[in-house]
Parts: sequence; C-alpha cells; structure tokens
Amino acid sequence: MAGHSQFKNIMHRKGAQDAKRAKIFTKLIRELTVAARSGLPDPAANPRLRAAIVAARGANMSKDTMDRAIKRGAGGEDGANYEEVRYEGYGPGSVAIIVEGLTDNRNRTASEVRTAFNKNSGALGETNSVSFMFDRIGAIRYPVAAASSEAMFEGALDAGADNVESDDECHEITCAPDDLGAVREALEAKFGTPEYARLDWKAQTTVPVTDEDTARLLLKLLDILEDNDDVQRVQANFEIADDLMERLG
Repeated sequence: MAGHSQFKNIMHRKGAQDAKRAKIFTKLIRELTVAARSGLPDPAANPRLRAAIVAARGANMSKDTMDRAIKRGAGGEDGANYEEVRYEGYGPGSVAIIVEGLTDNRNRTASEVRTAFNKNSGALGETNSVSFMFDRIGAIRYPVAAASSEAMFEGALDAGADNVESDDECHEITCAPDDLGAVREALEAKFGTPEYARLDWKAQTTVPVTDEDTARLLLKLLDILEDNDDVQRVQANFEIADDLMERLG
C-alpha cells in the first residue's frame, strides 16, 4: 500500500458513517466556496469549481446546498475568508507528511495540526522541510466507468500527460504542473468532467513501515489529520505491506 491508495484502507475501517459524511460535506462546501471566490461562479468558465461540483455530486450533496456554497463564495456573504495553508513534518517511522488545508483561522489550524503530530510520535517542521522529497504534479482522476484503460491511456497520451495508472476503481492521470490546464481540457472533451483535476504531490521514494506498532501509530496520525475539518488533503511517502494492513484492520 502506497501513495494515494492509503486512505481507502483508512476509510474502510472508520465507523460513525453519519459523522464522517458530515465532515466530508464540510470539506466539500469549503472547496465550493473557495473555488467560486477564486474565479467566476460559472462552472463552465471555472475548472476548479467544476471539479468541486463533481466531487460534491459524488458525495450525494443536494443541489441547494451546492448552490448556497457557491453563492456565498461568489458574494462573500458568509464573512469567512478561507486561506490555503500547507504544513510539513515527519510521522512515526520517519515518514514524510504534507498536509494541505483551507482555513479561516491559521492559528487554530496550525495548533491542531501540531498537536496531532506531537501526540502521535511525529514532529511538525518548517515549510519545505519535507516537500523536497515529493514532486509537484498535475493530477486528474476519472472513475473506471469513464473509459477503458486502453482508451484512457491513448487519450492521456494524446493530451500530453506523463502517466496513467488504472485499477478497478479509477484512472489516475499525471502530468507536469504547467500542463494541467491543457491536459484537463483535452481529456474533458473526450471523457467529460473528471472527479478532480488539481495540483498534487507525488513521493519520489517510499519509506517501508514494517513494525506493527509504528504502522498503527502512523495510521492513527493520518486518520486524525484527515478528520480535521480544515484539512483537505494529506500526502505521505510510506508503504505498508498488505499482510500488515490486514492485521491492523
């Protein structure tokens, strides 16, 4: 288990489905608001907003809820001024972690993220303290039903992407950050709107975590970070063997 797939396992283990759904909605509403504020409130002219709407629909958010979030962002009516923030540090087993969020209170978010690291054998570092171990990439994701793996590979190749990884759930396309807009537009013309199209981080190498206690503590830290309303995404450079994941599960 490595890279983007680590949180699928975490989510499958989590209970309290209603609480989790509420937290997901909080994150999606925040992204809708910021996306609408950062560009035009028309999804046809705002790729970030278009992707946020697709993600919200995928979580079965009502149209009224989406519309209210977009209107708040476009008009700034709620008074909340969300900022994009990034935190970097090390978790158990010297695993490098990047945390990205949207917050209306930097002090609160920094304190909560620092506490999560400190209480779970991690250490929050300075900006750029671990990001040099990751590559900045453009990342685009489609559901597996959007196209066959062969068609998606050919479409991504024609669009100028660098790589495509397909499994039984999705197609993940990566490209150079500067090419994200052009690749996204070319793929949208063939396969429709993706689940997301964003700048992301990809670990250059992974750190094997083989000790069960270390793995359990690391997953607990990642779980706490993901659960924070201000946190939108977490990336880490660890790898845990499937048999160990089964024991932890």
